[in-house]
Amino acid sequence: MATSICVGSSFYGSWGTSMVVEECTMLQAKSQVHIGRGKPVRFQPMMKNINEGKGIFAPLVVITRNIVGKKRFNQIRGKAIALHSQVITEFCKSIGADAKQRQGLIRLAKKNGEWLGFLA
Repeated sequence: MATSICVGSSFYGSWGTSMVVEECTMLQAKSQVHIGRGKPVRFQPMMKNINEGKGIFAPLVVITRNIVGKKRFNQIRGKAIALHSQVITEFCKSIGADAKQRQGLIRLAKKNGEWLGFLA
């Protein structure tokens, strides 16, 4: 059986086989597949430390987090990081370093903190 594809166009010629207009519209109606989309999947951002649990201070950090609680521990850690960033900023002001050098020092501090296990 020869198959014909019906495409909506103004061309009324024939390429060997033809279909009646009603059959064409029925074929189009049957061939439309509706795929239901559920709720979009949203992945959590991966901000994990690659050295998690490997630094010299990691066991102390984990024990402290378990004693204090995760929420309170993250608050204290956030305040410590903000304070350290302020110290770095003041140091950069005192030596006359520009913003790019300051940002580089802050990134270096984060990398060292990961390596030492403070971000475990």
